[in-house]
Amino acid sequence: MTITRWTPMNDWAVLQNRLNSIFSDFRHPDDKESMTAGSGITAGSFVPPVDIYEDEAKLVMKLEAPGIPQENFDVRVENNLLTISGERKFENETKQENYHRIERRYGSFVRSFSLPTTVDTANIQAHYDAGVLTVEMAKRAEAKPKQIKVSVGAAAAKPAQVEHKPAA
Repeated sequence: MTITRWTPMNDWAVLQNRLNSIFSDFRHPDDKESMTAGSGITAGSFVPPVDIYEDEAKLVMKLEAPGIPQENFDVRVENNLLTISGERKFENETKQENYHRIERRYGSFVRSFSLPTTVDTANIQAHYDAGVLTVEMAKRAEAKPKQIKVSVGAAAAKPAQVEHKPAA
């Protein structure tokens, strides 16, 4: 009798692969004609990941979208809502039936983010480099932190003396 070690994580991995296969079949039909641009695998089938961070002067958003030309991005601000949309098109240089596997996502995407009132919507810049779209949003002047000087010692605790002169 052979003793086999049972690892529950392997069962989870098998289940995950089966679920991925089911959803992949649902999203990507087997017929080759539906795998053309604008349908099947291309219709809104990906959401690029985004990192957002903030410093004292600005709010910065980095959206990862390799393979999308700069002219395929649309960045808009309306009513404190930042909307980024774009499209990654399937390269038709090779016939689709010659592919063994297609895992990269294609199609269009739209991501929207509510901006805080501290952002100056008139001062937003976007640039694209090495597959990352960076959107920098400057903060309003009143929202930036201010340094307040604190005095130390007896002079700081004593209020200023006002001299009163008698009326003549």
